[in-house]
Formats: sequence, structure tokens, C-alpha cells
Amino acid sequence: MKVMVAVKRVVDFNVKVRVKSDGTGVDLANVKMSINPFDEIAVEEAVRLKESGIVSEVVAVSCGVNACQETLRTAMAIGADRGILVETDVELEPLAVAKLLKALVDKEQPQLVIVGKQAIDNDCNQTGQMLAALAGFAQATFASRVEIAEGHASITREIDGGLETVRLALPAVVTTDLRLNEPRYATLPNIMKAKKKPLETTTPAQLGVDATPRLTTLRTAEPPKRGAGVKVPDVAVLVEKLKNEAKVI
Repeated sequence: MKVMVAVKRVVDFNVKVRVKSDGTGVDLANVKMSINPFDEIAVEEAVRLKESGIVSEVVAVSCGVNACQETLRTAMAIGADRGILVETDVELEPLAVAKLLKALVDKEQPQLVIVGKQAIDNDCNQTGQMLAALAGFAQATFASRVEIAEGHASITREIDGGLETVRLALPAVVTTDLRLNEPRYATLPNIMKAKKKPLETTTPAQLGVDATPRLTTLRTAEPPKRGAGVKVPDVAVLVEKLKNEAKVI
């Protein structure tokens, strides 16, 4: 069976994000970019399914600027067989990405779509759910274990009360949690091989999708700096400060 994995190019998780001085967005100049960590877990899971003989092909997909080719090459170095880039300079929102992925699902006909549960840049946690709704697929979110057998997927997911296991009929959409696996490091030979793997480029217009943003970012600001802590002599002073200064009681 075929698996499609969506990957996003984001600011590397080790980089301290800075806001532009005019508040129009995040400063991306000369900043290291990498594959979204949750998406890297999704690629690793798809490759493991292929190595176990359950999956025959892993297709990595990314939507964004031309530089997203690097992200796809990383996915292919981990083990994806080929890549598809939906190239656009438009700032894509989760619904637009879901529509683009739906168009590619119609074209590629995968039996399983694996995406990260969220991207670390906007933390929306929406794309996988929207894709499942648009495609009419079953869905399981926050997967910490994936098992495929007899045309069904058994997904273990974390909930407030512990763990829940759901059984889905394929085709389905699964979003990955951190505990699903530990992504492998791409070796130098695999990085070199990834450069020769096929990478197809298309556009939203060619897929018949309108990716025009519906939202406008008015202002971006850093969170306020945390003040220093203070010692209080007794409970009465603590309660007074919580009531009058912190205003939490």
C-alpha cells in the first residue's frame, strides 16, 4: 500500500525565535530552517512501515516556497521514495494546506496519510483533521503507536485519562505525537541518494486550489519578560499579593 506524509519547513527548534522590530512577523533572515519535528516522526513511522513490508511506497509532500525542496530531500534521506512540492509564495493557512493535500490524495490515492499533529511555528493542530474531513477519511490524532493489519489501522493515542486504542478502516489520516518513535539520523550515503530521488513540482493553480489567505496578521509580539520572584513572610502577605497584584484570586 502507499503512504503519503506531509512535511513542513519551519524554524529549527534549537533557534531562539525573534520578532521583527516593526512587529510584522518573525525574523527569518539568516535563520536555520529544518523539517517540523512532528513531521519528521511521521516520516520515520512511514519508513518503518515500509521496512516491515506493510507499505510499498512512501511519498513525501510539502507546500510552500522553493526552499521546501530541502525539507523534502531530508524526508527522502530518512527513507521516503519520492517527493512532491506544491510551490507557492503565499503564506498558507491550515485550510489551504488541507485542500492542497486533498488534491494530492485524489491524485496519488494513498491508503494512509500521516502528518505531524502540529507545526512548531503556528501550533494550529488543524491540518490533519481538516484533511480527513475533506477527503472523507477516518482519522486518529496524537498517535503514540500505529499497527496496520487486514485493511485496518489500530492507533493508540494519549488522552487525559491514560491511553485509548481506536481501530480505523483504511484509507485514514493519522497525526503523530512525540512518543510514537525516535526519528533516525540521515546518513551521508542516504543524503547523497536522496539527491537522485524524483521530486515533482506543482502549484496550487495546477491542482485547482485557491490558496488565498483568509486571515490577516495584524501584529506579532514577544511574550512579556517574566519578573523576578519575591519571598513573602507569611501566608497573609501571599494571599494579599495573589489577590491585589497577581489578581488570580
